[in-house]
Amino acid sequence: MDERIKVYDEKMTKSYNNLLNEFATIRAGRANPNVLNKIRVDYYGTPTPLQQVGNITVPEPRILQIQPWEASMVKKIEKAILTSDIGINPSNDGRIIRLVFPELTEERRKDLVKDIRKKGEAGKVAIRNIRRDANDYLKKLGKTDVSEDDIKDLEEKIQKLTDKYIKDIDKAVEEKSKEILTV
Repeated sequence: MDERIKVYDEKMTKSYNNLLNEFATIRAGRANPNVLNKIRVDYYGTPTPLQQVGNITVPEPRILQIQPWEASMVKKIEKAILTSDIGINPSNDGRIIRLVFPELTEERRKDLVKDIRKKGEAGKVAIRNIRRDANDYLKKLGKTDVSEDDIKDLEEKIQKLTDKYIKDIDKAVEEKSKEILTV
């Protein structure tokens, strides 16, 4: 790949991966430890990812179980979950925290699919903005000693990259939507 457009490919890859990470945090009615990825727990004054203060398991399809490494962390983990946006109330027995995921209603599933599509559109906009930046860069490059044919060739490569990532986003949106709508 041409060094002049490699940086834009990397930016598009980051945008795409960021979207996939967002999709991973959307729950589909069954317990998925990824919904806890964004939660930070106050661990001796430092915001620490939940995965680093306890063991997370899935004993049943709709239950997540968190066993803190230290018993003193139970209340802090519970507080972090309550203040997050996952919308599930934790319960604990003093040692272990359980999150019971309710079945999703049809209406909630449709709302989640709308949200997924919005995030997908935002991802496509990000990709197109990167394409615009790349094309602006190529126009400036055209004013130097680079030939018009080279510029056209680079613009085509940028467009192919854009098309590839847009297609990948559409596919990811479709897969996640199907996962959410499957009862």
